[in-house]
Amino acid sequence: MPELPDVEVFRRYMDATALHQTVAEVVTADARVVQGATPADLATFLRGRRFERTERHGKHLFAAVDGDGWLELHFGMTGFLRYYQGADAAPAHGHVRFRFDNGYELAFVDRRKLGHVAPVADLAAYLAELELGVDALDPGLDAAAFRELANGRRGQVKCWLMDQATLAGLGNVYSDEVLFHAGIHPRRRLEDLEGADLDRLHGRMAGVLEAAVQAKVRPEAMPAGFLLPLREVEGARCPRCGTSLERVKACGRTALVCPACQPLPG
Repeated sequence: MPELPDVEVFRRYMDATALHQTVAEVVTADARVVQGATPADLATFLRGRRFERTERHGKHLFAAVDGDGWLELHFGMTGFLRYYQGADAAPAHGHVRFRFDNGYELAFVDRRKLGHVAPVADLAAYLAELELGVDALDPGLDAAAFRELANGRRGQVKCWLMDQATLAGLGNVYSDEVLFHAGIHPRRRLEDLEGADLDRLHGRMAGVLEAAVQAKVRPEAMPAGFLLPLREVEGARCPRCGTSLERVKACGRTALVCPACQPLPG
């Protein structure tokens, strides 16, 4: 599933390709991908208007429409964006296509149809309705604010990192990555972590997410020492110490762990 770094890459891609161009038409191939409006209403909302800027909150991307309103793009399990020109370049599974008057199109591609696009009138009200927590890369999320988020909370630390109502943006993959770099086992109890543990977790989280964005979330471009290139490798060893990596259950998910670098206290 696309997580914060993926959606940040999509945001930058949209900024570099599709802003300030007049939407000539919106073509919807599958109405289930449009939420909060009919496909015809979405087309009416956008026709003749432009995407002026983008914002991201957690795993959600928002494009401001000139004049008034926003378009939300949520990528589900398999979604992404493709900007192209000509029918021969059209991607498969482009369920919503924004045609611009310069002849190019921006396709919302989603093979499994678990994502959606939706018109949004009031972004602040919509974010409140979604009950999302602070964005994991919010500049205001310093170490003290991060500690405060953990204050009084209980349960496995991986569950807490993935709780979108507390901290928006991390899912299974990047919670594993952050915990590995912080040397903390995903099944550690949040209430048992010391202040130094939380400070280290906070610092590693920002570093991991920013590095993933810079690598455009391509496993082969990740810095040395990342787990991401090893997630599908059978018998993979820790890039730091060489110990065999383990797959354990945490929060109902399969977590990738180095038992030597991330010991679980008895």
